[in-house]
Amino acid sequence: MAQREPNTALGHLLAESRWTYRQFARAVNRIGTETGTPLRYDESAVSHWLGGAIPRDAVRACILEAFSRRLGRPVTHAEAGLPDSLDRSPGSTDTVEGLIDLGRQDMDPSRRRVLGAGLFSVALTIPGWPDVIGRAEAVQSGRASRIGMNEVDMVIAMTERVSELDDQFGGRHARPMAASFMVNTVASYLRADAPEDVRQAMQSAASDLLYLTGYMAVDEGLHGLAQRYYIKALELAGAAEDHLTYCTTLRGMSVQAVDLRHGTKAMELADAAAAASPKAGPRMRAFLAGQQAHAAAQTGDRTSALRYIHEAEAAMDRAESRGKAFGSYDPSSLNYHISQVRYELGDVPGAVEAMQQSDKVRFSVYRRARVRHRATLAERQLEMGHLEAACATWHQALDDFPMVQSGRADDRIKAMFGLIRPHRKNAAARDLYDRARTIAPPALSS
Repeated sequence: MAQREPNTALGHLLAESRWTYRQFARAVNRIGTETGTPLRYDESAVSHWLGGAIPRDAVRACILEAFSRRLGRPVTHAEAGLPDSLDRSPGSTDTVEGLIDLGRQDMDPSRRRVLGAGLFSVALTIPGWPDVIGRAEAVQSGRASRIGMNEVDMVIAMTERVSELDDQFGGRHARPMAASFMVNTVASYLRADAPEDVRQAMQSAASDLLYLTGYMAVDEGLHGLAQRYYIKALELAGAAEDHLTYCTTLRGMSVQAVDLRHGTKAMELADAAAAASPKAGPRMRAFLAGQQAHAAAQTGDRTSALRYIHEAEAAMDRAESRGKAFGSYDPSSLNYHISQVRYELGDVPGAVEAMQQSDKVRFSVYRRARVRHRATLAERQLEMGHLEAACATWHQALDDFPMVQSGRADDRIKAMFGLIRPHRKNAAARDLYDRARTIAPPALSS
């Protein structure tokens, strides 16, 4: 018989709770009585659990609830070193527990290096709409009082605030904030008693927050972590029957893939997003078609790329005629896609022209995008041989760079040093190089 491994995770929770073995056993027994399953455990049972014995399914639920009440935060199977419930349908997972475990690791600075080691996977299984629609765990634990639309509105408002911080300052500091909010507040709301319409609205709001957090992980180059957030967002969007967030998340996954030069996967995800949104309005259609165009261009499919970008332009014309929509896909975003398509198809001057137009019409609050896209514009100007114009554009990017904490912005400034270094005999290039060294962290100029 194989020797059991001690459950050190359970031991850590017991130490954190400051319970004796007897007090812990009594807390578990008390919760068992509350749930209609009388239990009579004592210190010897606790000793067996710490030694690696696996309590039965109903008891594991009582153990987690006991620790959650004692510590004032959700405790999951993984944190307690216990296997998940055995009575789930094949292939199903507890979406909320997965959210808590993922967010808690992301909150912990000691785990950042481990999380960052995860690589982007082109083989990742993406759940389709029929697989996730309406599916979620209706856990009524009583850990939070009955929630209503006020709590939903609060989650939506918090997500909007975090998104604004991300747009202006980058995701490096905003993402741990979002992860903490998910673990400490949103997870409890997802498990609280609520009318069905409120429950679905909360799932939808949580999905949007997960999508944003995944996007911020992409911004830091944590691509495996981002995929995990995106999958959770898809699961909750399906549970809420929220087509919009489901499609937006698939499109975000396509953006991630195309930026990593996985064009075929990006095309697959962009097509899946478009297929899952049969009733998209003109702005949403432009949003989806623009990404399809970029992915198609990267795969070398010129005909499809041009067809999709023309479709995006026509849809944007219809959307703009209905009024401006700040904070959604706008003319700046469309011109960015036009630039990307032209560049992938070999038209560098056309790409520069479109990127310049994108910069002209971009809302001022999008500082992080302004740094990245101006730096990209400068790279393409240099590729055309326009050194002094490129230097002027890089100076504009540097104006905003000190206020942005973003891995992708860092990457573009690091690329700038490499590209401009051979040209330092030119006065404009030398001035740019010297200024950048006073602004950027030393690691970017080495």
